[in-house]
Amino acid sequence: MTATSPPESILSPKAAVAALLGDDNQLRYYAAWWLGKHQVHEACEVLCSALKDELYRTEQGGYPLRRQAARALGQLKNTQAVPALLQVLNCKEDLRLREAAIQALAAIGDSRAVEGLLELLESQQEQPLEALIEALGTLQVWSVHQQIEVFLAHGSERVQCAAARYLYLFSQEPRYIERIVKNLTHENMYLRWSAAFDLGSIGHLEAAQAIINAKVGNSLKLLNLKRILEAVLGSDRSNQQDNEKTTRLLLSAIDDLLIQL
Repeated sequence: MTATSPPESILSPKAAVAALLGDDNQLRYYAAWWLGKHQVHEACEVLCSALKDELYRTEQGGYPLRRQAARALGQLKNTQAVPALLQVLNCKEDLRLREAAIQALAAIGDSRAVEGLLELLESQQEQPLEALIEALGTLQVWSVHQQIEVFLAHGSERVQCAAARYLYLFSQEPRYIERIVKNLTHENMYLRWSAAFDLGSIGHLEAAQAIINAKVGNSLKLLNLKRILEAVLGSDRSNQQDNEKTTRLLLSAIDDLLIQL
């Protein structure tokens, strides 16, 4: 669900919190989105409470407001939300809710999430594997790299890409980037987009060049080249020459893409 036009009643953090505590489910959903979008940190507690909401539920058993609250908490990146998000990992009824909570925990980056994520990996229950593997890579949980390697042969190509991304971050072996790059020419545009985002998380020259040449829109290229540039500029790698080469390439490519927009 995506909010399209903002309700006139939500023009401030105070109004958004009031709406979230109200009884209009559509408005409550939008309020959770608004609080995350505007990074209203004082709303962390009320968003954590929304993770337990029982009022807004789909016919299939999903929890739309809980999902949006989890996404908002990921945008806040407030470590105070970690215990509440970890409790969400136990929700068996809504796989998308678990996915949103996993992504939020990865965005927050608190090591307290590791144990809960590993329990999901070991579980026999269906899991949002793509998000789970990506989160373990983001949190640098390398102790399970042999288990993750198995997912290179998974039936889902997106899970394969997530595994390749994790294994590249662990080993720095280019062959794992090559697994992702292959999907940039896939006939399914959603897989191309997913591959671009996977590469965007890797601050590597080969990943940048692959995105520049990919069959995806310029706006998507710009977004992920910017992510790589931020990763390169924020890295502490010893090879300064490679960093400078990558930075020059990225800045030039970004300039060219901006001209084309």
